[in-house]
Amino acid sequence: MSNLRLRVISAVVLAIVALGLTWLGGLPFRLLSAAISAVIFYEWTRMSRPSGVNGLGLLPEALVLVFVGALIFALPASLMLSLVAVLVAVTAVASRARNAGQWDVSGLAYATVAGLCLALLRDDDHSGLVAILFLFAVVWATDIFAYFVGRAVGGPKLAPSISPGKTRSGAVGGAAGGVIAGLILAAVAGASNLALLGLVALVLSIVAQAGDLFESWVKRRHGCKDSGTLIPGHGGVMDRVDGLVAAAFALYVIGWISATAEHPAHGLFPA
Repeated sequence: MSNLRLRVISAVVLAIVALGLTWLGGLPFRLLSAAISAVIFYEWTRMSRPSGVNGLGLLPEALVLVFVGALIFALPASLMLSLVAVLVAVTAVASRARNAGQWDVSGLAYATVAGLCLALLRDDDHSGLVAILFLFAVVWATDIFAYFVGRAVGGPKLAPSISPGKTRSGAVGGAAGGVIAGLILAAVAGASNLALLGLVALVLSIVAQAGDLFESWVKRRHGCKDSGTLIPGHGGVMDRVDGLVAAAFALYVIGWISATAEHPAHGLFPA
């Protein structure tokens, strides 16, 4: 089986699973968010720890498990945000005390914020469902359009020292595709604030592409081609959700500003 065909099959299967759990919401989606956090942290430390050496012992893993448990049991957003801050602070202090570097700290922050933003955006209501579907539409369309426009048009590289395959034309095409997909989803969902959501979609598309570049930089910094081998044809989970989790963070912040930390989706997608 060709690598392209394997990538397509894996992407379709992952999309079906993600959409199904998104539709269900509640515990199933929190389990998905928790799993994303746990696997991101595993892949991050797999790349960043030289020969598996870690000066902090199992402390970071234990703290991630604390976060996963809290996320699954659906603690209030204010408590979850405080918990993440405490976990990151504890890891930072321990790393400084043992001169262990800051990669575990940044990995724990990245992994926990990723899962938390997804879970809080989904919540358990219709607004949360629409918010996550909007997020998926923008990020997935950005990836697809960036790939095909970049291949068809070519031109100057976007960030050759980080990700040689990405082009500026692909970035522009991805942004356009993300905005179009986001507006279509919003219109189908009955949203009335389409001008605002078009701007939000553009921001999310740009942030998603920046998140992709960030993960590429992390891999290049540690001499890794892929973050893992879990997904056939794609590499690791981080390779598939890098743009998604970055955009989820941006959407959560936008929703928090326009509504509340507890129900961020209500500001953009009123019930």
